[in-house]
Amino acid sequence: MGKRFDVSTCPTAMPTNLGHWITLQADLNEWLSVNTIDFFNEMSLMLGSLLEDEMCTSKTCPEMRAGPKFKYMWADKVKYKKPVNLCASEYIDCLMTWVESQLDDEEIFPINSNNFPKDFAKIIKTIFRRLFRVYAHLYHHHFKQIEQGSGDVHLNTAFKHFILFALQFELIPENELGPLEHLIKHLLDKSSKASVSKINESKSNS
Repeated sequence: MGKRFDVSTCPTAMPTNLGHWITLQADLNEWLSVNTIDFFNEMSLMLGSLLEDEMCTSKTCPEMRAGPKFKYMWADKVKYKKPVNLCASEYIDCLMTWVESQLDDEEIFPINSNNFPKDFAKIIKTIFRRLFRVYAHLYHHHFKQIEQGSGDVHLNTAFKHFILFALQFELIPENELGPLEHLIKHLLDKSSKASVSKINESKSNS
């Protein structure tokens, strides 16, 4: 199992001009729908490129954890109607399969209309909460390995985009953010400082 993630070792060279991706650009449900699909696709690509063979297995990660304090059980109300303990790789596979099934369901994510279900916001929040758990596992248990493979910038950029969007639209409960609390604070502080710097730069050039 990889070494636990330490925010103090996180590379700080990551894009800060993500504001135009974060703010509302359309009808709320449409905007959440489009971005949820994008975040899922990004996660799929990232898992394929960052998690090398044998990096996350039933031996290296027999449970789905994010550090010693956070353990996740899987339930989908279909195959697993009650929470079960799965190894991390199987948990992530079930999670991604479940999210894909939600995205493929046109009654939830309509293609040619904006007739979203009444519980759409609840479904979106569940998707984001579960995708966050994948990031939490990667940072706590595989960050050093990902860093050694030069994938840390990709991971950091993807997570920053994901978490800023999630926070902007309150898609993840605060109590779920615990595993990456310090990293999130670090990213928010950097974004805030970058925004102030741009404002000051704009004033000086005016």
